[in-house]
Amino acid sequence: MDNISLIIPLYNEENRIKKNLHLIQNFLKKKNSEVIFVNDGSNDNSDKIIKKFRSKNKNKKLIKYISYKKNVGKGYAIKKGVLKSKKKWILICDLDMSVQPNQIDIWYKKNYILKENEAYFASRKHLLSNIKTSFIRKILGLIFNLIIFTLFGIKIRDTQCGFKLFNKNYAKYIFNKISSHRFSFDVELVLLLKKNNIKIIELPVNWVHKSGSKLNIFYDIPLMIYDLLKIKFKN
Repeated sequence: MDNISLIIPLYNEENRIKKNLHLIQNFLKKKNSEVIFVNDGSNDNSDKIIKKFRSKNKNKKLIKYISYKKNVGKGYAIKKGVLKSKKKWILICDLDMSVQPNQIDIWYKKNYILKENEAYFASRKHLLSNIKTSFIRKILGLIFNLIIFTLFGIKIRDTQCGFKLFNKNYAKYIFNKISSHRFSFDVELVLLLKKNNIKIIELPVNWVHKSGSKLNIFYDIPLMIYDLLKIKFKN
C-alpha cells in the first residue's frame, strides 16, 4: 500500500528513535509516501536525532519535521501532523512501534482497507489480534472502556491504540475540529467521525507492549477523566 503520510508524534523519545529509525527508513521505500515527525516540546536529544536522520537521508524531501518548544499533548501533535499531510492516506503510528508500520500492508493484502469514507482503527480487542501486554494495561483498558461507554455510548472496543488510518477526503476536516490535546483526543475523534457519518472499522493487529510509556496513572488518568467530562458537556 502506497501514497501514505505517516504521522509520528513524539515527546522525549531519544532512545526509542534510535531503536526504530530502521523501520521508518523501510517505510520510506513506499511509492509516493512521506513521514511527518511532530516533536511535542521535547527537551532531550530527540530534535538533534531527527534532524540528523533527515539531513543524511537520500529521501530527505519525504521527511517533514514539525517542532515547537512547549509540550501540549499527543492529540495536539497528531492534529498538527495530519493538517500538514499531503498524501491520500494518513497513518498515525506511535514511535515505540508497538505496532510496526508494515501492519498497513498486512491489512491491505487481506483486503481490509476498501473504502475512502471509512476510518480504520487497530484494535487490541479484536479476536484475531496478536497481543503481548501487561496485566495493568488490560485492567486500565477495561476501566477506560467502561467509562466512555457510560458517558458516550461508544461501542468501539479499542479507541486508544496508537495505530489508525484515515483518508484525506475527510481527515483534515475532522482533525481541524478536535479541541482535546492530550490522551482523550481519541474519544473526541470517534465522536466527530460518528457525527460526520464516517464508519470506523476495527482491525486485527500485531501489538507488543513496550516499556517507557509517558502515561502517569496518578496524573494523566484524573486529567483524562476531566477531559472526558469536558467533551461530554461540550457535546
